[in-house]
Amino acid sequence: MTVGIDIGTTAVKAVAADETGAVLARARIPHRLLTPTPDQLEHDAAQAWRRGPVRALAQVGTAGGDLAAVCVTSMVPSLTAVDGRGIPRSPGLLYGDARGRAFSVPATDSELRKSSGGRELDEAMPDAGGFVRWTVREVPGARGYWPAQAVANYALGRVPAIDTGTAICMSSMRTGNHWNEDALARLGVTERQLPVVVPMGQAAGTITGTDTVLAAGTVDALCDQIVSGATQTGDVLVIFGATLIVWAVVDDWVEAPGLWTLPHTVAGKVLVGGPSNAGALFVDWVRAMLHGASRRSARRSDQPQAGTPLEETSRRGDPGRVPVWMPYLRGERAPFHDPTLRAGLHDLDMTHDAESVERAAYEASGFVVRHMLDRAGIVARRIVASGGGTHVLPWMQGVADACGLPLDTVGVPEGSALGAAYIARWTAGLESSLDRAQEWARIGRRVEPDPRWAAAASERYARFLSLNPPLAEVGPRDRG
Repeated sequence: MTVGIDIGTTAVKAVAADETGAVLARARIPHRLLTPTPDQLEHDAAQAWRRGPVRALAQVGTAGGDLAAVCVTSMVPSLTAVDGRGIPRSPGLLYGDARGRAFSVPATDSELRKSSGGRELDEAMPDAGGFVRWTVREVPGARGYWPAQAVANYALGRVPAIDTGTAICMSSMRTGNHWNEDALARLGVTERQLPVVVPMGQAAGTITGTDTVLAAGTVDALCDQIVSGATQTGDVLVIFGATLIVWAVVDDWVEAPGLWTLPHTVAGKVLVGGPSNAGALFVDWVRAMLHGASRRSARRSDQPQAGTPLEETSRRGDPGRVPVWMPYLRGERAPFHDPTLRAGLHDLDMTHDAESVERAAYEASGFVVRHMLDRAGIVARRIVASGGGTHVLPWMQGVADACGLPLDTVGVPEGSALGAAYIARWTAGLESSLDRAQEWARIGRRVEPDPRWAAAASERYARFLSLNPPLAEVGPRDRG
């Protein structure tokens, strides 16, 4: 048995899995997502990154059989300052927080302006350096400045480790396989204050007091990808978490303005897409506004509650009577990479009701997916949906209709945790590579687009495009 632990935006999820990928036990430890201002996003890092993973492992680690290994995964970038005991002493800053945008390297310094691949420094992950600079200013002289994975690994095994995949997301602070001493000096930190970097698939240590292998912490989207089953050309993996993450599978290297392009873990395939703010951060906000804060926890997209009907429809009423949301409450990531964008509800009139406004929110997620596909010129054959949002069938139906594509939900919605459990097997020497991870993929249910609703949604998609700002030649294209 191995355990994967996913530190998510609103909860820590953990699964224990056997050698076939069957889930033996699961746990969910909720935590708060804090937004002190509209452009700030943070966790109580002591709760979410330290205590949450420890509690999650305690709940699933005795599910049966020997526990061979544990792997922690989380979103990137993230950062907090820790004291001598590894306890966070500053907010846990999360992706997109404005405090990460304060960092820039002088354009006159050509050595620091370029990465090894020739890309602009901090283009791939502009928040990382800013997070360090802000945190150093707030908590000078801390024992360490660590992302979520390192905080959790120290709590579990007394080693502040991250893997090479997570380290890449530290952007300018890394040069090849080493920390960039010049960049660190400009940020006011030393290598000793940063995490230990361990190659993916190699052990960082053991769980304290046991011989259970502890993997170095890795990236959540990678873990989701390797067990999703989205391996064929035309598959589109959409992770329905707090962030909406879109990866279209293609045969050839495709570059499109504002989108990421990177190699698939499947040989000969490439992924095109990126993260969007049109995920559960937006959808849950709309639902809470419509139904009241008291219903928010009962309608969360990241976990079904007892008694919540899963068969509720999202296609009541007239398909032509739905407004159009711009879903950019906190700006937008791919393809605009513009934190100043804001949400708006368009074409609303007195004949619309709460259901039509909620339906518009679901369609907005689908329009974002469709826009990325159109921008890259990709002909898709199906959507593979992962993440907690797959429990919300109206959301899945709205996306299927908006994209005009069948949508297959994964059998295990905690995809990041399941993928981390596979990486734990690899780290423990029970697998030789990532190649067998796709055998763990399981399909849950298929959602077909409804022709009447899909036709009406296509008309709204044209309206959605007309409301979006012109796309400048901005943002990262190549993370390979």
